[in-house]
Amino acid sequence: MISCSHLDWPFLEPRHKALATELDLWAGRALSEELKDHSVRAVDNACRKLVRQLGEGGWLKYAIGGTAYGASADTIDTRAVCLIRETLARHSGLADFVFAMQGLGSGAISIFGSHEQKQRYLPCVAKGTEIAAFAISEPDAGSDVAALQCAARKDGDSYVINGEKTWISNGGIADFYLVFARTGEAAGAKGISAFIVDANAHGLEIAERIEVMAPHPLARLVFKDCRVSTTQRLGDSGQGFKIAMSTLDIFRSSVAAAALGFARCALHEALSRSTSRKMFGQALADFQLTQAKLAKMATDIDCAALLTYRAAWLKDMGCPVTVEAAMAKMTATEIAQQAIDSAVQIFGALGVVSGQAVERLYREIRPLRIYEGATEVQQLIIARGIIKMHQERERERG
Repeated sequence: MISCSHLDWPFLEPRHKALATELDLWAGRALSEELKDHSVRAVDNACRKLVRQLGEGGWLKYAIGGTAYGASADTIDTRAVCLIRETLARHSGLADFVFAMQGLGSGAISIFGSHEQKQRYLPCVAKGTEIAAFAISEPDAGSDVAALQCAARKDGDSYVINGEKTWISNGGIADFYLVFARTGEAAGAKGISAFIVDANAHGLEIAERIEVMAPHPLARLVFKDCRVSTTQRLGDSGQGFKIAMSTLDIFRSSVAAAALGFARCALHEALSRSTSRKMFGQALADFQLTQAKLAKMATDIDCAALLTYRAAWLKDMGCPVTVEAAMAKMTATEIAQQAIDSAVQIFGALGVVSGQAVERLYREIRPLRIYEGATEVQQLIIARGIIKMHQERERERG
């Protein structure tokens, strides 16, 4: 039994505990089937099925904001998003991925969209009848968003998009993409705008499907004179970087929560294995070396959980969270990698057998240390943030 004591922490409210408990029961019934075929077609079909399941189960309404559009609340509840991702990750990495991408791909519409844009896209996301995607990364612009080269040229009442995006989650199965392109209002980050591009838009091509170690739908997109109406621009022209960062501030904390889910699952598996496995006349858990591993796993998980739900709580309270979210994402993904590695070690040879829970976790956790800002980028964000705060305090002191 995985500990749920964190649900009683002051960062969370009774409704959050009820949500996590209900989802845990639902996931135990609905997500029991393990994906054994990792081909692109099989993964695509599994994701489509999970989107429908999560929509029908009422869980995707937490991924969007605006009760008028089918959401659970008028603004996205970051703590609810984190609890959902943590719970889903314990049951199914692919289900967590599906929920996260529905939120990330539509989150900016919830925050910055016009009434017409929200009305068109958000109810479909909440119901699971359409799949969303967030298209920002490029071959030479991953963590450095300001370096992106995909361009959108205004032409009358349209924009014409040319360029390339890669590592796009849900690429190839999405019904619409939130695309960030350079519109040239200024150099660097200030010259980027955001657009909602329907998957059937003329000039949008799926150039390549990308297979990765943890089976998720990924693709490289190419835009060749892809024309979209000015009504598909999200927010003001040149506001794209702000839109992207505001969206990531919500969902970066949830990456930490997903890592927590994987880490808790690893600890549970390690405890089950070490207490049942006999070696040299005693249980593996009786050895002090094993106990040291288990103690570190449990302590690290609680440390990461405190950072994660602090960041989520601050976001829900309307506070700036760029530094806190980066701390949570960096810490949780790194300790989850260590915890899962320890679990594999405790399992011994069985831990590297394909299909074992800890083997699956080992593949699932590695990408989390890279996407939505690699660990090294989080370190830069944290350092720059605390340096800026220090300098501001020094100026105030005179």
